Amino acid sequence: MITRSNWTNTHPNIALNPDFYPYFKDCIRALDGTLVPAWVPRIDQNRYRLRKGRIAQNVLAICEFDMNFTYVYAGCKGSAADARVLDDAISQDRAFSFPPPGKYYLVDSEFANYQCFLVPYRGTRYHLAEYMG
Repeated sequence: MITRSNWTNTHPNIALNPDFYPYFKDCIRALDGTLVPAWVPRIDQNRYRLRKGRIAQNVLAICEFDMNFTYVYAGCKGSAADARVLDDAISQDRAFSFPPPGKYYLVDSEFANYQCFLVPYRGTRYHLAEYMG
């Protein structure tokens, strides 16, 4: 379900967690792209074909920390990079909205570090699989 939500209050999953609150009190949502299998006409399949041959679209989604989706931008070709899909959403979709001043979206390293996006520091390992060796 896509919902409109409060931009000013820190989400309870962050506000009530003393480990997260000091660092993420101004983080209001998470933004990421994901590949979704798709059916497209044969003439368009090459644009949607992934490296391993599957056909998919790249979907950009923004959600709160209780998994409520507040924005979805679907239909981009699967071969498009997440940053390109974000640029398309910003420039072509009036429903996309930036956080208010002082707030930000948490994003992954595929995105640029804009004022309202917090990208992980590249020199640090963040995924459990990377710690395991």
